[in-house]
Amino acid sequence: MKKLLSGVKPTGIPTLGNYLGAMKQFAQLQSEMPDCEFLFFVADEHALTTPQNPKELKQNIKNVAALYLACGLKEENLTLFIQSEVPSHIQLSGIFESISYIGELERMTQYKEKKKKQIDGVSSALFTYPVLMAADILLYDVDYVPVGEDQKQHLELCKIIANRFNNRFGETFTIPQGITPKIGARIMDLQEPTKKMDKSSIDSKGCIYLLEPVSSAKKKIKSAVTDSESIVKYDKTNKPGISNLMSIYSSITNFSYKKIEKLYQGKGYGDFKSDLAELVGNELKEIQTKYQEIISSEQLNIILNKGRERANFLGNKKIAKVYKKVGLGR
Repeated sequence: MKKLLSGVKPTGIPTLGNYLGAMKQFAQLQSEMPDCEFLFFVADEHALTTPQNPKELKQNIKNVAALYLACGLKEENLTLFIQSEVPSHIQLSGIFESISYIGELERMTQYKEKKKKQIDGVSSALFTYPVLMAADILLYDVDYVPVGEDQKQHLELCKIIANRFNNRFGETFTIPQGITPKIGARIMDLQEPTKKMDKSSIDSKGCIYLLEPVSSAKKKIKSAVTDSESIVKYDKTNKPGISNLMSIYSSITNFSYKKIEKLYQGKGYGDFKSDLAELVGNELKEIQTKYQEIISSEQLNIILNKGRERANFLGNKKIAKVYKKVGLGR
């Protein structure tokens, strides 16, 4: 059976961008690939690359797990688990650090960007983040990794590490293939449409969170930055604001940009934003209703316990093989 893996950091509530670019796509992929095992995890150890409030982190871990299910994932062929409950992630990351080079990590664009934002110093965990990510992926011999533009560089490093280990110690790891959703892969900030919608953003006006009040989300859509032309047309370079809103519209309805342009021909941004606000509001309402059912049920713990058992079985098996290859232990 083929395997597909993805993780989400619990550094806040996932956004509309996370949902349309990844979580909704996962549910679609799951229905299209019934013979594939879907390994989805809450990447709580990755969250520690930046300072976290322990109580908030613990609650966000549970929130993210529940939202995975609320966004459409089915229990069939699903292994849902929490990263820190599977020690082999850190164990394999330690091995990979011995064959990863400082120059490679220094070239990571995300590291360089996040380094600029750090006020109290840069942690070594932020620097080695891509190595742990490589361990997350390679631990399970997965075939597919859904990846956005901002993670492609990390996936390439993952492949380099896998090939380096295989060449040095013999065939051990499967080389994963990155897959990118056709639409909704990168939803931008509503106030700054040239940067990605980020749940860690200081200014929340440009970010819609999956658990925020529907009325608040609608207001943000209606006040989103556009341009003075007032023509609904997709042009990412010259009209980034309306193009971003069209990406959201397209991701929810599966309408092409041409179809959206035709629907709003002769109409202004007011009509378009009003309709989009309703679409987003309805989507959030459905997610939040399912989330409330899941978060308070014992079923979530049952699913996570089952996932922990399966992930540990696979992880322990792989780490034992790796330790033997590199010569660790008696």
